[in-house]
Amino acid sequence: MTKLQALVFDVDGTLADTERDGHRVAFNKAFSDAGLDWDWTVDIYGKLLSVTGGKERIKYFLKHFLPEYQPPADLDSFIADLHAAKTEHYKALMVDPGLPLRPGVERLLREARAAGMRLAIATTTTPANVTALLRNSLAEDAEDWFEVIAAGDIVPAKKPAPDIFVWALEQLGLPPENCMAFEDSDNGVKSVLGSGIRSLLVTVNDYTRNQDFSGATVVVDHLGTDEQPCKVLTGPELIKDRVDLDALQAIHEHAWK
Repeated sequence: MTKLQALVFDVDGTLADTERDGHRVAFNKAFSDAGLDWDWTVDIYGKLLSVTGGKERIKYFLKHFLPEYQPPADLDSFIADLHAAKTEHYKALMVDPGLPLRPGVERLLREARAAGMRLAIATTTTPANVTALLRNSLAEDAEDWFEVIAAGDIVPAKKPAPDIFVWALEQLGLPPENCMAFEDSDNGVKSVLGSGIRSLLVTVNDYTRNQDFSGATVVVDHLGTDEQPCKVLTGPELIKDRVDLDALQAIHEHAWK
C-alpha cells in the first residue's frame, strides 16, 4: 500500500480566497501610488489569472490590455518596483481587514499536525505574502507548521511548469507516491501532475470553478466543516461532509491503485 506521508498545499485560492480581495486590491493600490490610472476590476483580474506570477501578470496586462502604453526604458525594474509596492499593500491587507481561511482549512491542518503528517507549501506567490496570510489568518507560528515552504522565484519556471512541486518534493525527500497535493486552478493541476504526484484534491472557487481539472483525483467545493459540509463535484465519493485524514488516505489509495 502506498503510504500518504505529506500534504503539499497551494496558497492563493486554496488556503484562502486571496485573489479577488487581496492581491487584486493590493495591485490597484500600488498602481494608484505610482500615479497610474490602471484599474484591475474583478472581471479583468479573472482574465489575468491565466498567467501565474505577479510580475508576469503585469507584463501580460500591458501587452494585451494596454498595447498603446509606452513603458519606461527599464521595464523590468519598473514592474519589480510596482510588484514590491503591491506586496507591502498585500501584507497590510492581511492585518487589516484580514482574510479568513477557506472552510475546513484550519481544521484539516490541525488534524494533520496532530497525526504527525508532514506539511508543505508550493506556490508562485512571494514568501512575504505566504507569511502575512499564515500569521494573520491561521496562527502566529503557522510558518513553523510547514516543513517546506516553496514560494515565489525559488524556481525559474512558474506554474503550470512542475518545478515548484518538484522542488518541494526534493526538500521533503519524498517520492511523488507518498504525497498529496491541494490546488484550486487548472495551472496548478498541470503543475502537480507534471511533478509526478497523482494524488490531487482540487477545491474550486469563484474564479476557477469552470476550469478544466482533468487528472485531479477529486474536486470539491471546499474542505468542509460541521456547519458547512463540503460537496464532491467530480471524482469518487470518498468524502462524507468534510475532508478528513481518513478521506485523504482513501483518495490517495484510489489515485495510486
